[in-house]
Amino acid sequence: MRALVPATCLLALAACSASGDAVDGEAVAQGETIACATGGAAELAPVCTVERAVEDGALILVIHHEDGGFRRLAVQGDGSGVAAADGADPAQITVYDGEIAVTVAADRYILPATIAAKTAETAGDAAP
Repeated sequence: MRALVPATCLLALAACSASGDAVDGEAVAQGETIACATGGAAELAPVCTVERAVEDGALILVIHHEDGGFRRLAVQGDGSGVAAADGADPAQITVYDGEIAVTVAADRYILPATIAAKTAETAGDAAP
């Protein structure tokens, strides 16, 4: 089943900044823990960590799996969520209240998010 992000929502991952500032080394070393189910596991568990990096002006989330594997997700500047930064498998996202579920191949992740309705100005519907 393919989930689509409603066009009436903008999505910004909580606590993410694409400002180009260096990521605090301690924060990267410890990482933020998120719920994930990797390799087709049925149950989500808070065992994955997230590292943030800026590459060519784009925010990249590197999600580290408990078994040493990882996924790289690019935060989309248009507010539509994330996309797979590597590989052939696309990221599918579902928006929930305060979080998004991301699926890439057999891996699933829950990421914190802030959802805001588009204004007429951001939607391109501003009156002349």
